[in-house]
Parts: sequence; structure tokens; C-alpha cells
Amino acid sequence: MINMNNLVILPILIPLLAAVLLIFMNKSIKLMRAFSAVSSLAAVAAAAVLAQTVFTDGIQTLYLGGWKPPFGIILVADQFASILALTTAIIGFATVLYSFRSIGEKRERFFYYPAVQFLLAGVSGAFLTGDLFNLFVFFEVLLMASYVLIVIGGTKIQLRESLKYIVFNIISSALFVIGVAYLYAVTGTLNMADLSVRISESGHAGLITVIAVLFLIVFGLKGGIFPLYFWMPGSYYAPPAAVSALFGALLTKVGMYAIARVFTLIFTQNAAYTHQLMVWLAALTIIFGVIGSIAYWDVQKIIIYNIVTAVGVILFGIAANTPASIEGSIYYLIHDMIIKGALFMLGGALFALAGTNSLKKMSGYMKTHPALGWMFMISAVSLAGIPPFSGFIGKLKIAEGGFTSGEFVITLLMLLSSLLVLYSVMKIFIYGFWGEEWKDAPRNRSVKGFIYPAAILLFLSLAVGIGTEFVAPYFHQAADTLIHPEKYIEAVLKE
Repeated sequence: MINMNNLVILPILIPLLAAVLLIFMNKSIKLMRAFSAVSSLAAVAAAAVLAQTVFTDGIQTLYLGGWKPPFGIILVADQFASILALTTAIIGFATVLYSFRSIGEKRERFFYYPAVQFLLAGVSGAFLTGDLFNLFVFFEVLLMASYVLIVIGGTKIQLRESLKYIVFNIISSALFVIGVAYLYAVTGTLNMADLSVRISESGHAGLITVIAVLFLIVFGLKGGIFPLYFWMPGSYYAPPAAVSALFGALLTKVGMYAIARVFTLIFTQNAAYTHQLMVWLAALTIIFGVIGSIAYWDVQKIIIYNIVTAVGVILFGIAANTPASIEGSIYYLIHDMIIKGALFMLGGALFALAGTNSLKKMSGYMKTHPALGWMFMISAVSLAGIPPFSGFIGKLKIAEGGFTSGEFVITLLMLLSSLLVLYSVMKIFIYGFWGEEWKDAPRNRSVKGFIYPAAILLFLSLAVGIGTEFVAPYFHQAADTLIHPEKYIEAVLKE
């Protein structure tokens, strides 16, 4: 009989093994494409089975090496982590398909597919680990893969932005290690469930608050919170659309997951200070994200600054710290992962058609590519949170939680930002798709290979929005573990 707990490692193990094997296949592009697609689909299946198992049987744990916590390495799949792992696998599969048409053989030969799989393994590992040091390890795995992906191709802008990206992530990683060291010195453990117990008994409230703020800086830098998002616009703009889709959908969300996890499980002793700090950082993140998105006339930069805005919305839901706002943050986190991936892919299709990202040098594509136009329209209204699309329920619950917690002004700010987000992406739709076709635009370019993978993500976004009644129990269970951390602690530290 198969031990169902072993399912926990499969969303990490499948892409990790695929990455290693793909390194030896670089002589055949067709073989790399086929193997990468099959392995990504296998990861989707494994993550789906894991999510359903957690839903029916409760939190799944796997003690690596047989060592019981807090002494050994443990993987933990609660509903929050398993939903994120499933979403990651789906986005990875769609991105691999998108890469066949968009990435180019030159990049494919230089270990592009192994780097994608290593990144997926790192992201899934970050979601599923139950140990703070191993969270750092998985962060480094995904970052090393992202270093390859951001520089592969060697264009001038990639080399310039990769230097900035690497430097700031090295700083972030150094701060992460310092935070881990201080926390271990105070508590003697790095198992997240055990940390929660020991911190509540430590009597070092002031020192723990300082460490909590340090971790907020670390995860804020990785997640793109104000004022730590300054590295993001250039770094996400430089690589090809397939890489930007992976980065925009996944990397900042790992930082937001880490904030949600540690500030509901570990750093709960001085919530009046830490969560209020997060509320104001969320408000500033929303403001500056919106300003950036409405200021630019560049398709990619508009989408990138909308990532910043979404990070602020998710952070506000976590900071409001009510059952409704936390569940709303989970909804919105999943929604934003899916829809940002789709938007970057559709933006890449626009670039392939126009040869530019400038809205002032494109128009009229609704006549020649109506499917692309209407897909972009649906993505735009979903991003803004218009019902019945996937962004609506998340914002509604975050707003409910914001009002409940007394944060009226910032809740209204978040709702107002939805209109400006809608304006920023509708600007792409109006200027890129309506009017007469740009006279100097390249002719007869097919973008079918760009549209199909984006359609997978768009269909998933529609399913989450329209099928809310079906997915709601999964999201409610995910939020329940964050709201009642004792369930996570009991599952991990059980005898």
C-alpha cells in the first residue's frame, strides 16, 4: 500500500529529476520539448492528487530521513501550500508550451528547459517545506534558476538588469541567513511549527519583534513590497515573455506566501505593531503600483507595475488579519498568479505582432487577431476584479475584512485602485486592438502558439471565478489553517 504522505514530495521531485535529465538532452530540441512538457504535466497531476488528498484527509507531512521534528527536515502540505503547488505546476506547464513558439532555439540549446524545471522545483519546495532554513534553501534553488533564465540570450538589457537582480537578491539572501541565525539563537529551532510554540514561551517579545521586522524586509524584498520593489520593473522587463510570465506569476508570490505563513504561525506575539506596519506598507505599495501602471505606455511595464499593485492588495488582506481578509488574500494570490501569467503571454503575442511594446506604435489588431483581443479583454476585467471573474471574490473578501478591522480609508483606497488598474490594462486593449492597423506593423505573423498556452490559464481563471461555489471549500480550508495555526502545529508535532 502506498503511503499517501509520500505525495508531498512529488511536486518537488518531478521537476527536480526532470531538470537533471534535461541537462543531458540538450542535443535534441524536440526531445527536450517533449520531455519537459510530459514532466510538467506529471507534476500537475501529482499536485492535483496532493491537493485533493489534503482536502479529504487533512494536512500531509513527510519526515525526510525518518527524523521526527523538530530535529529533522519535514515537508508539510496543508491546503494553502498544496493549492499553491498545484497552481505553480499548471503555470509551469503552460509556460513550457508557450516557450515552444516564443523562446527561440538559441536559448533552448543553452539549458533553458532545465532552468525552468529547477525554478519550478524551488518554488514548490518553498511552498511545501516546514522548516525555515529549508525555506532559505529552496529560495536559493529558485533564485539560481532565475539567474540563468534572466541572462540566457545575452542581450544588452538582460546583462544590465541581471546584475541588478543578482546583487539585490544576494543582499536579501544574506539578510535571510542573518534572520535565521538570530531566530535559532533565541529559540534553538527552525522548524516552523516548533518555532511557533517556543516563541510564545520565550519571553523575548522585543527581540522577536525586531527579528520579525527583519523577516518582513527579507520577504518584502523578494515579494516586491514598497519601497523594496525597485529592482522588479527592469528585471522582469529584460527577459523574453515566457520568462517574464514565470517571474511575474511565481517569484513575488513566494515572498507573499512566506509573509502569510510566518506572520500567522510564528510572529504573532506583537501583531498590533507588525500588522499595522504591514497595513501602511500595503497602502503605499498599492499607490505606487497604480501610479506606475497608469504612467507608462509600454505593455510590459504596465503589467509589471500591476504586479506591484496586486502585492499590496494581498499584503493588506494578510495585515487586516481577519478570517475574511485572509481567505480573500488566498483567493487573490491564486488569481493573480494565473492572470499575470496569462497577461505576460498575451503581451508577448502583442510584441511578436508589433515588434515593440510601445502602445504608441501599435493598433488595429482586433481586425486581424480577434481571439487575441478578446482574450486580453477578459484578462483585463478579471485583473481589475470585475464580477464574475476570479479577481472579484478575493477583493470582496479582503474589503470585508478591511472594514471589519476598522481600516476604512485603506480599504476604500484598495477599491479605488481597482478602477485605475482597469484603466491601465484597458489602455492596452483600446490602443493596441482598436483603430486602424499600424502602417509599419509586421505583416502576416501567426501567434497561435502564443495564444493556446495563455488560453489554459485564462480558462482556469474563468473556472475559479465562475465556479466559486466548487472551489470555495478548498480556499476556506486553506484559510482555516492560517487562522487556526494550532491545526498546523498539531499535524507537524504529533507523536
